[in-house]
Formats: sequence, C-alpha cells, structure tokens
Amino acid sequence: MKNWLRQHALCLAATLGRLTRTPLASLLNVGVIGVALALPLAFYVVLANVQGCARANAPTPQLSLFLKIDAPAAAAREIEARLKKHEGIAKYRFIARDQALADLKASTGLADVIASLNRNPLPDGFVVDAKENSAAVLEKLRDEFKAWPGVEHVQLDSAWARRLDATLHLGRLIVLGLAALLAFALVAVTFNTIRLQMLTQRAEIEVAKMIGATNPFVRRPFLYYGALTGLLGAAVGWGIVWGGLRLLNDRLAGLGQLYDAQLRLTHLSLPDTLSLCLFAATLGWLGAWLSASRNLAELEE
Repeated sequence: MKNWLRQHALCLAATLGRLTRTPLASLLNVGVIGVALALPLAFYVVLANVQGCARANAPTPQLSLFLKIDAPAAAAREIEARLKKHEGIAKYRFIARDQALADLKASTGLADVIASLNRNPLPDGFVVDAKENSAAVLEKLRDEFKAWPGVEHVQLDSAWARRLDATLHLGRLIVLGLAALLAFALVAVTFNTIRLQMLTQRAEIEVAKMIGATNPFVRRPFLYYGALTGLLGAAVGWGIVWGGLRLLNDRLAGLGQLYDAQLRLTHLSLPDTLSLCLFAATLGWLGAWLSASRNLAELEE
C-alpha cells in the first residue's frame, strides 16, 4: 500500500513539474477550459439568483375555501380542525360570512346595493397559506379540499406559479445544454493535448514498455495531467464568474439605490464549487484516458 501511494505521489509531482516546465502551453490549455466552463457557470449563477429572488418576492399563493351557504357551524369547526392538523398548511384564517359582507361593503362602492339585499349571499370561508408554493402542490391541495364535506368551491390562482416554474425549467434546460456542449469541448481539448504529449514522448513510451511497463503505469501521469488541467480550468472559470459578479454588483448597487432596493448577485455556494471542481477534473481525466488508451492501442498494433 505504501509503495502504491508513493508511486502516485511521485507521478503527481512529475505532472506538476511538467505543467510548470511549459507554462505558456499550460496557461493556454487551462485558460481555454476556464472560459469554456465560465459560460454555463455564469448562466447557472444568474439562474439561481433569479430563482431565489422570484421565490422571495413573488406573492404568496392562497387557497380560498368557500363553504356551502347552508353549511352548519359544525361543518366550519370540522374543516378548521382538519386544517389545523394538515401537514401541508402553514397558516389559515377563518372569514365569517358577515365579516365577508362587511369587507365587501368597505372595499367597493356598492354599499347601497348590498344593503338592499334580503339576505347575505356570501358563505363562510377559509383563506389558507400552503407551506410549498409550487403549482403541483397547490393544485393537489385544491383537489383535496374540494372533496371535504361542506366545501362548495376552492379557488386558487396558480397561473403565476406555473409561469415561474416553466421559465425556470427552460433556464435549467439551457444551462444543461450549454454544459453538455462545453463538456464535450473540454474533453476534446484534453484529448488533443494528451495526444500531442504522447506523440512527443513516443520513443520514451516504447522503451518503457520494452522493459516491462504496463499500460496503466504509462497512462497514469497523463491521467493526472488531464485531471489537474480540468481542476485548474475550473478554478479559472470560477474566478472569471467571480470577477464578473463583482463588476455587476457594483453597478447593481447604484441601480438599487435609485429604486430603494438591495440588488446583489451571490456566487456559488461551497457545495456547488466542489461539484464544479469534481466535474471539471473528471472530464479532464476522461479526455486523458480516452487519448492515452487510443495511443497505447496504436503502439501495440
């Protein structure tokens, strides 16, 4: 085990030395990978900020439960007991029919018309706030409440939630599409880089294989090179987006003062940053493995 770890440590040190011995080529490769990663990363950061802002500032959707006109008081108490125990309900408010009529008189200019009515046409009702604001959850609650005894109608305005979900879904698809295309570009760049390196070291590789070097042994330094290149490219992409956000936040701060609002875009969280590094290193390793395996197969023909 110690010998295996020592071999990998020596291989990693040799790979770092190779990167530093060709600084210009290494910087260009890392820069290309960083720029390729920065574009989908920037879209992802903007999408995450827009999603958080939309969720925070969007109006809270409410469900309005209207009881039957002839529903007894016991029915209202039973529904209130159900709402109190329901796990998907954040809070609720009971509105008696008399209070609803008084509110209608106060909020409209139809006080004379309402006063001429022989009876109160409004039913008792509940205004319910759900814990989750997604359209699917709200519509599920609406269908559930409709089946309760004593409930005549359940009103829900979920159009805004559907529009928001559709827009965010489209944004996620765009980010995934860009990430897939540029991931292919990262693999291609690493593939060509490793291929050129193996061609320049072809004689050394042939000699090493003649004295007993195995394919995994020959391939190992190139895999480290691909993974390190991808990891450094992720750091460059992260830095590009960070710098762009700094510049943009300076402009947004001035704009927010004009509208008396705090406008600021946040960067990647630590888990997202670690995921980016792992993703880039894995793609670099994959490109190096494909290239090294193909070149070794050509040597054995």
